[in-house]
Amino acid sequence: MEWFTADQYWLSRLVFQRTLAAVYLVAFLGAVLQFRALIGERGMLPVPRYVERVPFRKAPSLFQLRYSDRFFALVAWTGCACALALLAGADGLLPLWGGMLLWLVPWALYLSIVNVGQSWYGFGWESLLLEVGFLAVFLGNDETAPPVLVLFLMRWVLFRVEFGAGLIKMRGDACWRKLTCLDFHHETQPMPGPLSWFFHHLPKPAHRVEVAANHFTQLVVPVLLFTPQPIATAAACLMIVTQLWLVLSGNFAWLNWMTIVLAVSVVDFGDAGTPSTSPAPPLWYEAVVIAVTVLLLVLSYRPTRNLFSRRQIMNYSFDPLHLVNAYGAFGSVSRVRQEVVIEGTSDTAPRQDSEWREYEFKGKPGDVHRWPRQFAPYHLRLDWMMWFAALSPAYARPWFGPLVERLLDGDRDTLRLLRHAPFPPEAPPAYIRARLYRYRYTTWRELRETGACWERTYVREFLPPTRVDAPR
Repeated sequence: MEWFTADQYWLSRLVFQRTLAAVYLVAFLGAVLQFRALIGERGMLPVPRYVERVPFRKAPSLFQLRYSDRFFALVAWTGCACALALLAGADGLLPLWGGMLLWLVPWALYLSIVNVGQSWYGFGWESLLLEVGFLAVFLGNDETAPPVLVLFLMRWVLFRVEFGAGLIKMRGDACWRKLTCLDFHHETQPMPGPLSWFFHHLPKPAHRVEVAANHFTQLVVPVLLFTPQPIATAAACLMIVTQLWLVLSGNFAWLNWMTIVLAVSVVDFGDAGTPSTSPAPPLWYEAVVIAVTVLLLVLSYRPTRNLFSRRQIMNYSFDPLHLVNAYGAFGSVSRVRQEVVIEGTSDTAPRQDSEWREYEFKGKPGDVHRWPRQFAPYHLRLDWMMWFAALSPAYARPWFGPLVERLLDGDRDTLRLLRHAPFPPEAPPAYIRARLYRYRYTTWRELRETGACWERTYVREFLPPTRVDAPR
């Protein structure tokens, strides 16, 4: 079938595949480095306890069959190895079916992690990586030009990511319609980046332009993805520029990079990178791609209905394999930033004058003099969940108590998640407490006078002084 492939997307596919492999590598490395404290056998939300109450059909995973920390580490390191192989182009050295299998492995391994990850893996970019990773299995390698149907499905994902995010904003917080949300967002976003302070202090008219440009990119430009070239390429490039702006303004794990990866697949590079002769795809490959396309279009019914529903939900998976999902972000924007600050003391009986020492997290604001760092696309899961905890204690109910217990025990795996622990593992604190503070960016004048990028004010107690044997 002559219509089945598109020769002009050879280079687009190559860039897409190598960048996706890099995102896979970051995701698996994050799992390797963080899982023991979060979902390990002695973690805050242990996998064995989870799989006891959730059946395989609702959360298909290798860890439903067997779990140990050693086995999880093996799975995660295998994912890293596959990602490195794909990043180096190993799929192009294999026959077509072999390359497909190589792409299938990291998808299946990461699905196994996400489906037992619980609160720590409940972010929209987890499902986005899985949905796009599944499509990558059928994108082919050097034995055939990129299939048109898979390229269309990737545009369909990109459309839902952007258009869904645009609709949730227009239906959500009134500040999006008034063009005022960015008066607050750069200050109150989950994890500010090194430039977020400067973005916050842009003139208010610039913030209005930012919001208006965001609406145009998310509500108008996605429709242009399905128009002929070069309009579709121009639309994709505009999305890439917008996403790079977001990369500079905050830390959103690999959400922005996955959106950029998808947009690259739309770009028509013409004859660049295209071989002189294009091999015809085998019949079995055409049949598989057509069958998968039909399946995904059928599964798209609920996400499509959700897009146009007044009760639109965001970042939701409609099937346990995360094949077709709903996306969106920041339907509402916080006006005030609050942070939970955890402190410990060595005093066996806390007094009014006890010395309380603060635990420092890697990414979330703490010390008012410490400038935010760039971590994305790496995902600091505990830091992100601490932001949710400050919004409402209900978000932290399943895991905050276990976190405090592990700090009181001096658990080494938990302490490795932190930037600084004021108590060594062999001499943990006698008591832990948590306090809620309001944080705001300093002004230009305050920054010059104090060197602090934040100013904080005590709000209330979040957790009273607690010890290991105290009732909770």
